[in-house]
Amino acid sequence: MSGPLNNARWEKFAQERAKGKSVDKSYVMAGFKANSGNAARLNGNERVRARIAELQQRTAEKATTTAADIARQLDEDRDFAREHRQGAAAVSATMGKAKVLGLIVERHGGPTGGAIPIRFDLSGLSDEELDQLEHIRSRIAQPGRDQSGEGATGG
Repeated sequence: MSGPLNNARWEKFAQERAKGKSVDKSYVMAGFKANSGNAARLNGNERVRARIAELQQRTAEKATTTAADIARQLDEDRDFAREHRQGAAAVSATMGKAKVLGLIVERHGGPTGGAIPIRFDLSGLSDEELDQLEHIRSRIAQPGRDQSGEGATGG
């Protein structure tokens, strides 16, 4: 699928969902009367799902372009620093680029140097909200990383 949906309210719904809004909130923001069943049905529509995915992909591409632009600027800064014999500035630009590209991840540990323990009470969330959290978690999960939700142990 390419481009906006023909139905303006469906398009608005897809845009709000792509921004991370809940199904019910997106449905109302699209101009429909609040109805969880109809909202869920529209959310399950293949064309709407494809449009949401397309909008999310565009957002991801923009973020990638932004990271590439920053990396290019840091290359220029590093070259300038080297030309002017500013070693510390050159190293700083190189480290900045490494962070932007995800090659260096700053880790912050708890009092014993291990993971910072964080607990969330999710018992008050609806099934829809729990599904949304799981969807977000699965999208940011990376292969080879701890997927248990328990975090790292030790140091």
